[in-house]
Amino acid sequence: MYKTLLGATVIAMVLSVTACGGSTTTVKQTETQGQQLLDLKEAYDNGVITEKEYNSTKKNILKGK
Repeated sequence: MYKTLLGATVIAMVLSVTACGGSTTTVKQTETQGQQLLDLKEAYDNGVITEKEYNSTKKNILKGK
C-alpha cells in the first residue's frame, strides 16, 4: 500500500509540474522607429519591397503600429 501511495504521489507531482507550461519565450521589440525606417528604406532601395509596400509600411511605422 505504501508503494502505491508513493507512486501516486510522484505521478501527481510530475503531472502538476508539467502542467505549469514549461518555458515561455517573450520577444521584446527594442528597435527604434528611426532604425525601422532606415531598414525599410534599405529594403526598398535593394528592391526587396515595392514602392507601395514601402509607403504603406512607412505610414504604419510612423503611426506606431
